[in-house]
Amino acid sequence: MVVDFGAQYAQLIARRVREARVYSEVIPSTASVEEIKAKDPQAIVLSGGPASVYADGAPQLDPALFDLDVPPDPVDAAMDLALDIARGHGGAPGEVRGGSGESADAVGAWRGAFLLAPYLRDTFVACGVLSETFETAVTWDRFEEFHASVMAAARKAVAAVSGAPAEGPGAPRVSCRFTHVYPDGVAPYFTVLAPAVRGGEVEQWDEIKAAVSEALIAGGGTITHHHAVGRDHRPWYDRQRPAPFAAALRAAKAELDPAGILNPGVLIDPA
Repeated sequence: MVVDFGAQYAQLIARRVREARVYSEVIPSTASVEEIKAKDPQAIVLSGGPASVYADGAPQLDPALFDLDVPPDPVDAAMDLALDIARGHGGAPGEVRGGSGESADAVGAWRGAFLLAPYLRDTFVACGVLSETFETAVTWDRFEEFHASVMAAARKAVAAVSGAPAEGPGAPRVSCRFTHVYPDGVAPYFTVLAPAVRGGEVEQWDEIKAAVSEALIAGGGTITHHHAVGRDHRPWYDRQRPAPFAAALRAAKAELDPAGILNPGVLIDPA
């Protein structure tokens, strides 16, 4: 049983459990302990979202849930294994922090940075710095070559439209980070920072967007990750979207939104 505390992945977790041939369902965090107990769960997954559990109005967990006859499964051993794997591949894990006060500060800092990112992008442009992030997903077997090709394409494209050298002092900054990792793949996010072309910022962004998007597709990645499929991504999304899915989406939209009010032309052309 997956208890949803505003999670982005509650349904995905439940589906993965079902793929292991185990029945699973998602229930809201407002369900009482009595309701949960009545379902006689063999395991319970508490799935949270990006908001801090220490924020005012955050959903709370009834402590009585831990009194149910469901054995706990701590994640400490799995975390230690993940850190050992990272070290074995040359990684240097940062400080592992714990405790309610420290966790609250860490979560609050991450949430604040995440929510401010789009506004900082506009502020950077006003200051003469172009900043953009491109998100994608790719399988592990393709990642190493994919990472190298996308980084090279991004540097070349950003340098070309910014009038900056591709390497050395003054070169555009291109970084890559993981936001989500899965058994079969990873979601790398590429961020570029470069001198903005005054008066041509939009055209500059369009050129960089097109070049990096082409590199993502050519390398076998997706045009975006689990969200942010919109008009900016539409030309590449059309190339990756299976035709049967588009037909099913058109049929559902015709039935539920015949007037085309919701996001017209974002994923499919208006009827």
